Amino acid sequence: MKIKWLSTIRVIGLVFVLLYHFFIKIFPGGFVGVDLFFTLSGYLTTALLIDEFSKHKKIDLISFFRRRLYRILPPLVLTILLVLPLALLIRNDFLANIGGQVTAALGFMTNFFEILSGGSYENQFTPHLFVHTWTLAIEVQYYIIWAGLVWLLARISKSVGQLRGTIFLTSLSLFVLTFLGMFISSFFVDNFSSIYYSTFTHTFPFFLGAILATIAGIGHTTAAFQQTIQTLSLHKVLGLFVGGLAIELILLFTLQFSSIWTYLIGFLLSSLATVAMIFAARILHEKTESIKEPGFIQFLAAISYGIYLFHWPLLIIFTQLSNATTAAILSFIFSVILATISTYLLEPFVAGRVGKLFGLAIDLKPYKKWLAGSFGFLTVLSLAICLFAPRLGSFEQENMISSLYQAQTQLATTRSAAENSKVSSFDIQKGVTMFGDSVTVRASTALQEAIPGIQIDGTVSRNLTEIEKLIKLYQQNNSLKETVIVALGTNTSDNYQEILDKLVKDFPKGRRLIFVTPYDGNFSPSNSISYQTGQYEKELAEKYDYISIADWYQASLDNPPIWYNSDLVHFNIDNNGAEIFAQTISQAIKAVENGPIKN
Repeated sequence: MKIKWLSTIRVIGLVFVLLYHFFIKIFPGGFVGVDLFFTLSGYLTTALLIDEFSKHKKIDLISFFRRRLYRILPPLVLTILLVLPLALLIRNDFLANIGGQVTAALGFMTNFFEILSGGSYENQFTPHLFVHTWTLAIEVQYYIIWAGLVWLLARISKSVGQLRGTIFLTSLSLFVLTFLGMFISSFFVDNFSSIYYSTFTHTFPFFLGAILATIAGIGHTTAAFQQTIQTLSLHKVLGLFVGGLAIELILLFTLQFSSIWTYLIGFLLSSLATVAMIFAARILHEKTESIKEPGFIQFLAAISYGIYLFHWPLLIIFTQLSNATTAAILSFIFSVILATISTYLLEPFVAGRVGKLFGLAIDLKPYKKWLAGSFGFLTVLSLAICLFAPRLGSFEQENMISSLYQAQTQLATTRSAAENSKVSSFDIQKGVTMFGDSVTVRASTALQEAIPGIQIDGTVSRNLTEIEKLIKLYQQNNSLKETVIVALGTNTSDNYQEILDKLVKDFPKGRRLIFVTPYDGNFSPSNSISYQTGQYEKELAEKYDYISIADWYQASLDNPPIWYNSDLVHFNIDNNGAEIFAQTISQAIKAVENGPIKN
C-alpha cells in the first residue's frame, strides 16, 4: 500500500539537501533535509514491518534485507564506478586515500570513517568524494539493528497490538537515549562533526518515525488513529502539514552547522516537524481519495536516492572544472539522468525484472554481455585508481612540510627571544608575530625568507574566534612582538564584527596591528563572509591609526595564475603564490615600520 503525499515529504528533504550543497550561504540549514529522510525512513521501515506481522504473524528478515540490498547497492556501485574515472580530471588531492573512502562506502561505515579521519580541515577544501554516504551508512546500520530487534519482538509477541506496544516503548527509550547522547555531547566536543556523524547520537529521528508508525501505520492502523481521521477536518490537517513545513523552512534559513543550538534543539525541531508532516500526509491519504499526487513529485521521489548519491561527487568535479553556478546546474542535470537510468533500468535488471521508463518497457537482457563487459572494465579501472592513488594529496603534503619548517623557526625564535631589542617606552620586543591559518602555514617558508625573524603561529582550521586567547597567551609569555599580524577569516565566523571589535578594544598597548584581508575565490563578494570580514578590517584601519592592512584579497585578484589547479583558497605554490602572499605582508610591514603604535 502506497501512501500519497509521503513522496512530497521525500522531495522536500531532497530539495533541502541540494540547496544546502549548491547554495550553502543562502540556505545554511539545508542539512536538516537529512533528518527528514531519517524520520521518514524510521516511519516507513517500522510501519511495513508491523504490516507484515499483522498479515503473516511473522517477519521474514531475509526478505527484508534482500529488498533493501537490491534498492541500496546497485546505485551506490554505479556511483563509485562512474565517479572514480571522472575524478582523474581534477586535482589528485581528491583521490588521496580514495580506497579508504570506497571501502567505507561499500561497507556502510562512512560515518565512522569520517569520525576517525577527524573531519579534518583539509577536507573542507578538498572534500571527500563519498563523504555524503555517511547518511547511507547510518541508515543501513539502523536497518540491521532495528529490523533485527523488531524481529525479536515479533517472536515474543502474541498479537499485533502487543507488538505495537513493545515497539512503541522500545522506540521511545532509544529516542530518549540517542537524543540525550547528542544533547549532552554537544557541550563537550570541539568538533560537532563527531556527534553529527555518529550512529549513537544521530539516530533519534529514526526512532521518532518508528514511534509514529506504531500510532499511525500504513496498512494496519489503530482504532484511535481511525477516529482521528474522522475527527480532524481537512483544513486542520492541511494546517498541520503546512505548520510542519513552515518550521522546516525557518530552520532552512536560520540553522548553522557550527552552532550548538542546532544540536541542542535544531535537529529535534526538524524531526518533530517531519513527524507532523507524515501524520498529516497519512490522514490526507484517506481524505483525498479522488486527488492524485502530482506525477513529477512521484518521479522525483522515486529517483531521490539516486540523485542524492550522484549529486555530491559530480558537484565537486564540476566545481573544479567550472564556476559554482554552472557546477550546480550540471550536477543536478546529470544526477537526474543517471538516477533515472539506475532506478528504472539498472535496478530492475539486477533484480531480474524488465525495466519500464515513461511507460515504455525496456529489457536489458539482450545487452547483458555488453553491460557485463562495461561493468568489468569500470571495476578494473576503479580498482587501479584506488591502488595507485596517493596516500596524501599535494595540499596535505605541502602543509605538512610547511608546518615542520614553521615549528623549527618557532624554536629558534624562542631561543633568541631574550636577545631581541626592546621598544623603550613599553619594554616590548621589536619584530613581527603573525597568527594565521592553513594559508599562512602554506606560505611559511616564503614568509621567513621575505621577513627574517618573523614569528609565525599558523594552524589549519583556525578562525577569528581563537585570536583573543592567542594574543593574551603570547603577551603573558612576553613573546608578543611589536608588530602583530592577524591573517584569519578564510574559515569564517558569522560574528566577525563582534570578534574584531573586541580584539581592537583589548589589543595590548605598545604594539601595532596588521590585518591580512582573507580571500576565498569560491564565492562572490556579496555571498562571501570572508570578503565582508576583510571589508570590516579596512573600516577599522581607517578608524585607528595603529591598524593597517595587507590586502591579500586584492593581490589575489591581481594574480590569477596562482589559483590555477587550486581550491581557490590555498594558492598554487608552483605559480609563486607563497612568494606573492609573503611580499604582500612584507610591504605592509615596511609601510608601518616606524608608524604609530597603540597608546
